Amino acid sequence: MISDEKGISMPVFLIERRYAAQFEASAERAGQINLINDDEGVRWLYSFLSKDKRKSYCLYDAPSEEAVRNAARRAGLPADVIVEVADRVSPDGALSPL
Repeated sequence: MISDEKGISMPVFLIERRYAAQFEASAERAGQINLINDDEGVRWLYSFLSKDKRKSYCLYDAPSEEAVRNAARRAGLPADVIVEVADRVSPDGALSPL
């Protein structure tokens, strides 16, 4: 769990998104997504984009999976797989909470 700006811990979710066409990132689009996320109470932490730009893997903190799905729907983004994550494993095998 990651704490928000108020110190409240929220679950962390990994979202796999599959796009029909190549994804094109822009500051304007990111701003629109962030406004919707704020309204839904979710926070976009960061994303990884596949080499072919047809998939992304995004890390969000949110109160629930439903909040993530609602934000994605409103933003017109796919949310094909949503997994709540709780721990991080380091290359040395150490396990630590997010």
